[in-house]
Amino acid sequence: MSQKGFSRRTFLKGAAVSAATVALAGRLPLTVRAAQTKKISYWHHFTSQSEFDGMAEVISLFKKKAPDIELAPENIPNADYMAKFTAAVAAETRPDTAMIASERLADMVAMNGLIDITERVNKWDQKKYFPANRWEGITQDGKIYGIPAFTFVDWMYYRPDYFAEAGITKVPTTLAEFQDAAIKLTDPAKNRFGFGMRGGGGGAQFVVDMLEAFGSPILKDGKVAIDRAKAIDAMKFWSELFTKYKAVPPSAPGDAYRQIMEGFKTGQTAMVWHHSGSLAEIKGALGDKFRTAVKPTGPAAPTTRVSYLYNGLMRNDNADAAWAWISFWGEADPAIAFLDKTGYFPSSEQVSGDKRITENPLYASAIEAAKVGRLPPSFVGYSGWSTNVALPAFQKILTGSLTVEQAVDEMIVGLENAIK
Repeated sequence: MSQKGFSRRTFLKGAAVSAATVALAGRLPLTVRAAQTKKISYWHHFTSQSEFDGMAEVISLFKKKAPDIELAPENIPNADYMAKFTAAVAAETRPDTAMIASERLADMVAMNGLIDITERVNKWDQKKYFPANRWEGITQDGKIYGIPAFTFVDWMYYRPDYFAEAGITKVPTTLAEFQDAAIKLTDPAKNRFGFGMRGGGGGAQFVVDMLEAFGSPILKDGKVAIDRAKAIDAMKFWSELFTKYKAVPPSAPGDAYRQIMEGFKTGQTAMVWHHSGSLAEIKGALGDKFRTAVKPTGPAAPTTRVSYLYNGLMRNDNADAAWAWISFWGEADPAIAFLDKTGYFPSSEQVSGDKRITENPLYASAIEAAKVGRLPPSFVGYSGWSTNVALPAFQKILTGSLTVEQAVDEMIVGLENAIK
């Protein structure tokens, strides 16, 4: 993601100014604080119709609970989110509240874009329902910057009828088995491909997943730690699904969320990787023609991620009303409503034991995946490097512009530049 206009030094310098501002705001007389407006803005990067429907349901419930607070949501495309976030911080045109992905936290905090809400969280009556690992992705230097809204649990969708046609009797549990299945499931005569690869927007996460699944760390003790040999093995495996085996659609280098979803829903692909948040969309299109499974594991680590989407404050002007909104997402009623519309797992343990989860066979895979899933990396510069360096380098392998070795070298040099 773009961070133009800011250097790491500028970010950190600004943090000291903000700390003083926040402290001053906390000491304002009650008469001044009571004069806060009840209209708050909210930036989000939802993509699918089911997500929009889920958010609409949460907003509806919030209006019933807090009728005196007017909410103004604004959708920011995910690919543009960090660029707009950075620009808003620079121009002091911040929204009151915003979505926070854990892998973006370090950059957001470094540019002084978020408000420390540790004290509010520690006094929150719902905190007891959120285990310590729920806060890891939103905590930096002991400070909490957001409330878990819902959970991303990676899994795989697949077509059992296509598996049967191809004579595959076992769902792949390793990457080697996955590759073999993708090849067998591909049938050019039927315009059918084994796997829907996300090589376009949003595909950076899978590049990083592969690097770590093959045993290469990204950063260690603040220094570049990519293992070149293991990274080459990882990118060779991932790219050859397209370049050698032709087991993914020809459009893969540019395919983003919408393309891989449509490919699976229309029967063009037999397997696709996403998370439980797309369950409602897939189920609405395919009914009972699909199944879910834990993603295959790599030679060194699982490919599965479990992470949390958070909501946080970006300004203090409407802090009480803004807190009411972001903390509402952690309550039971909105969590269940959002689950019903989308398939996203709740983050609260109070809600995760609901029968609509535990008694739904489709969710069994997500429950298993949650046991092995890993948090995504998070460090200053990660968001920009993964999106603007790692993914484009991988795309160049697919298009023949770079060899695997050259692409890995480009990733390493790009990471060195990103963390300077």
